[in-house]
Amino acid sequence: MFTGIVEERGQVMSLHDLGDSVRLTVLSAVAATDARPGDSIAVNGCCLTVAALGDGGFAADVMRESLQRTALGALQPGAVVNLERAVSASTRMGGHLVQGHVDGTATLVSRAPSEHWDVLRFALAPELGRYLASKGSVAVDGVSLTVVEVTDVDRATEFTVSLIPTTLAGTTLGELTVGAIVNVEVDVIAKYVERLLSSGSHDRAGAA
Repeated sequence: MFTGIVEERGQVMSLHDLGDSVRLTVLSAVAATDARPGDSIAVNGCCLTVAALGDGGFAADVMRESLQRTALGALQPGAVVNLERAVSASTRMGGHLVQGHVDGTATLVSRAPSEHWDVLRFALAPELGRYLASKGSVAVDGVSLTVVEVTDVDRATEFTVSLIPTTLAGTTLGELTVGAIVNVEVDVIAKYVERLLSSGSHDRAGAA
């Protein structure tokens, strides 16, 4: 479990193809300091298990399924990634409950800079867009953000977020360019509510 509060920006050192997976090695000054094999670290919002430590960072194995369903498959050596260690019992819940289970990807369609913040607009598939709500929570590349606006456009759902200077400077979102693909995890509470409502309707139908 994570909070979506990025601890540092790491750098991809290498990607070694293992056939059905990739061994990803990340340079880390913070997240790897007290990590042990088996620990969880979120890389751009995707929960990965530490497989090995050394050379100032950590290595994790990324399954083919994760490479295909997330933006991790597009990473190259030198890429900068957001890192967060799993929460502990003493962790302040500064963001929201983030599982590190990426639901899909979104595309940055525009960004509008202003004096004190940037407004970013993303487009994603409507089957994920239905879980978003204005003032609700969303994790974008592992960053906990508040949704400003949600609109349905053609065959996609677009949503906007406002990034304060701290987020722009401390995460990879400050350097995103239009067309960039990002990992998205919607609020797990919305998915559970949908499931409960769906189960309730099935139960009533069976009783009838």
